[in-house]
Amino acid sequence: MRKTSLALLLLLSATSLLAQTAPPAQRGVYVEDIDKSVNACTNFFDYANGAWRAANPIPPSMQRWSRRWSAGEQSKEQLKTLLDDVSKRHDWPKGSVDQQISDFYGACMDQTAIDKLGSKPIQPWLKDIDAIKTNAQLQKMIERLHQVQVFAAFGVVGTPDNHNPEMVIARVFASGLGLPDRDYYLKPEKRFADAREKYLPHVAKMFELTGTSPAAAKKAAQTVFDFEKRLAEARLDRVLMRDPKQTDHKHTVNALQKMTPHIDWSRYLDDAGIPKNDLNIDQPEYMGVLEKELRSTPLSTWRTYLRWQLINAMASQLSSPIAEEDFAFNEKYLGGAKEMKPRWKRCVESDDQLLGEALGQRYVERYFPAEAKARMQEMVKNLLSSMGDTIRGLDWMSAETKTKALEKLSTFNPKVGYPDKWIDYSSVAIAPNAHLQNVLAGLKFGTTDDRTQIGKPVDRGRWGMTPPTSNAYYNPSLNEIVFPAGILTPPAFDVNATDAVNYGSIGVVIGHEISHGFDDQGAQFDAQGRLHNWWTAADLARFKERTQCVSDQFEGYFIEPGVHHTGKLVLGESIGDLAGAKIAWLAFQKAKAAHPAPTIDGFTPEQQFFIAWGQFRGDETRIEAQRLMVQGDPHPVAKWRVIGPLSNLPEFAQTFGCPANAEMVRPAATRCSVW
Repeated sequence: MRKTSLALLLLLSATSLLAQTAPPAQRGVYVEDIDKSVNACTNFFDYANGAWRAANPIPPSMQRWSRRWSAGEQSKEQLKTLLDDVSKRHDWPKGSVDQQISDFYGACMDQTAIDKLGSKPIQPWLKDIDAIKTNAQLQKMIERLHQVQVFAAFGVVGTPDNHNPEMVIARVFASGLGLPDRDYYLKPEKRFADAREKYLPHVAKMFELTGTSPAAAKKAAQTVFDFEKRLAEARLDRVLMRDPKQTDHKHTVNALQKMTPHIDWSRYLDDAGIPKNDLNIDQPEYMGVLEKELRSTPLSTWRTYLRWQLINAMASQLSSPIAEEDFAFNEKYLGGAKEMKPRWKRCVESDDQLLGEALGQRYVERYFPAEAKARMQEMVKNLLSSMGDTIRGLDWMSAETKTKALEKLSTFNPKVGYPDKWIDYSSVAIAPNAHLQNVLAGLKFGTTDDRTQIGKPVDRGRWGMTPPTSNAYYNPSLNEIVFPAGILTPPAFDVNATDAVNYGSIGVVIGHEISHGFDDQGAQFDAQGRLHNWWTAADLARFKERTQCVSDQFEGYFIEPGVHHTGKLVLGESIGDLAGAKIAWLAFQKAKAAHPAPTIDGFTPEQQFFIAWGQFRGDETRIEAQRLMVQGDPHPVAKWRVIGPLSNLPEFAQTFGCPANAEMVRPAATRCSVW
């Protein structure tokens, strides 16, 4: 799953009706969201919440919409209320949480001042780029851009060592494309050709808006595209990038230096404060091509490329004409949104992005009850137990491999709500009237914070998402599953909902994240988080047969004629949904045995479970956004995340009385089951 926060929704179920069949505190599914004109056994995606989507069209500023996405936008209103309250005072101690989050927000909200400045805040950077005359100066500018997370051409970040995950090492990765991925530069299909055609005038316009003449801007855009295309040709595609073995190349600094002699790695690492230990190079062949570009490409081309990298990265934080052109290409043309989000919402998002654990402290204090954390922890425990039962009951896995799988399961580290120790941002200089400077300060802090971890033991208390984030994740190196407070609200999780509803929504999410430890990627990491095979050869072969079934299934799911999912790209997430639904179902059966579940509004507990998943996952998604997802997102579009896994579960067919030939029932010969 991936970034947007969730908030509490107004409960729409009628209290009087609930009271007839259940205790007043318990909520069932959103009955009014169900499209009863659709047969559940034909298209469960439309059945579960088609009525809600029909009554709630996607807002102009959004690419996707559902109760979940609506809740995420409402949580930003909570953050706005919080920031408005904190901003009423102007005497907060310098460096305090309240001073930083309120001054950042206030400076961001001063649209008049930002518009008056135009591109002036980045002009000193552009001037320095234009002054590059030597390879040493080029490297120095690349280093400066990397400090503010403008990863021109390549990047360096900290990551757990695949072979010694207790330690953090530097990771060198390919970066620096303006289009979504390599295929947009290389493939002939119309959607890619159209994007290339639109990209050139967009880049030219951005150059014009930051001070370049129209003729020079047009020439610069072509220079940028040609250069980026050469970088794209050298990169792995999205499917190969999903295989951790394809990006596992541990080298010494000396070896990296020989690979790219035109980069002074000793100076780069010294300037960055990174120790000269072994590091991982994601794509060695790419680094070879980068060396060729450093050796043979004129500095004038590099200057043009670096100007674009800076402009493109900072555009959304600059004046309205620049931000609007950035939106027009990236969000409107590529993503399908019709208008920009209001200023306050973009500022809330930036505050969360750059000062997330400062803002997060205030968010959880005000909006995240202790009861929610306790109940969520109990559910996580139950799901882990059900995954253990599933592993022990597998008929295709040997006892030897089961022992290893259960060992891995026993080392899972669940994190719920928010960190035990907060990041200290007090050193970040946030001023009340300097928006871009604040953004740069926040980016620099994040970079320095990351780099200071390299060469040290992994700090397992750190989080990869901020508390208000409506998302969850699994980290294979640390073998941890993480659920920020932002996702623990309706429709994902509700302390007042039945077990059936909670297990069918957040329960499947929990199961999804657990099963990532055993999907096609996670299964390559052992109980200690090492990229190390723990399977017998026979069991691994059987596992791959089962995962191939899922890949083949999703390969057949189209978003429009001629455009379908790539099964191997969405394989991990689809295994996660399938296994997540299965083990959440098993956990719910245990919970139901201990606490009998009520029938509500005529829906049995079993029906509530599956409807809850359909309602949580029921996004309406613009076709432009679907095209982006199909190309580069490891998550399938919402329709197939509902239909795909449920059509493999006999429990679903039994619950809704689906005949064997129903569209929501895959034939036994093609039915997929991994865990």
